[in-house]
Amino acid sequence: MKREQADRINDHLLDAWEAMDKARLAIAGLAKVERLKFDGLLREIVFDLQDKLLLQIWEQYPELMPTDVDQLPPEICSELTWSDVSLPSSVTEGQLDEIILSLLKSRWQKTTVLLTNAGKRCEELGLPISHEVISLDCGHFQIPIV
Repeated sequence: MKREQADRINDHLLDAWEAMDKARLAIAGLAKVERLKFDGLLREIVFDLQDKLLLQIWEQYPELMPTDVDQLPPEICSELTWSDVSLPSSVTEGQLDEIILSLLKSRWQKTTVLLTNAGKRCEELGLPISHEVISLDCGHFQIPIV
């Protein structure tokens, strides 16, 4: 595949990804049974889009991978529960809460941006906390993961 072709396909696939993100938000408004059914199907499609299409393009042309966090919606899919988490002895739950609360804004923002920024802040502070654990702690504040 030529660079120009990859660029055009990449743009269309990123548009599709954005459309699927909007569909995911619409699915969130469905009744529980339908929501679970459609959300599972959509997750499979998004995984294939990321893993089977975009990744192939990015491996061949890494410069096409979005560098802006807002352009590349991270996906946290985890079975981990807070009771399974064992924070390192150098980190307290209060420290993690403080980081998350310091990043909240009075306006709506994507939770993925909050999680990414909290992860960066933990790295800056030398705290070995994963995005998965941060997303669980967000649940403590009843922040919807969207």
